Amino acid sequence: MITLNVNNQDHQIDAPDEMPLLWAIRDLMQYTGTKFGCGKGLCGACTVHINGQPIRSCITPVALAKNSKIKTIEGVSDKGDHVIQIAWQENNVPQCGYCQSGQIMNALPLIERSAEKNTTPTDEEIDNHMAGNICRCGTYPRIKQAIKDATVALIKGA
Repeated sequence: MITLNVNNQDHQIDAPDEMPLLWAIRDLMQYTGTKFGCGKGLCGACTVHINGQPIRSCITPVALAKNSKIKTIEGVSDKGDHVIQIAWQENNVPQCGYCQSGQIMNALPLIERSAEKNTTPTDEEIDNHMAGNICRCGTYPRIKQAIKDATVALIKGA
């Protein structure tokens, strides 16, 4: 048995150490917001946080997540009222929506770091930070604007 802390809740799961964290999260703990994309850590659909850092859960074995704080998209806000979720809705970011949990999970640390510095990330900073998160629908301009809007809202204390 392995204990994983996901969204501030301990879960006891029966999984081999080498099982990808993605499958433990989705299949064993039923957090289905995290998506399977490429299975090789290249597309970003499976992005979650371990100790505040975005990682690709499809290539991360559960053994690496022991004694860590894991956050999935469900841990951002179950009410949908986090500034990033609001900005995503206001900018109509999702088209098919499949990649969006990974996009949000990857963007969140950038937004938080920028707000701490009281600055909005530049287009170049966003492009560099979000590189590797693929949106097949091409909503990149809306993603970029939502990141900026969420940062401004976080700075204002929304």
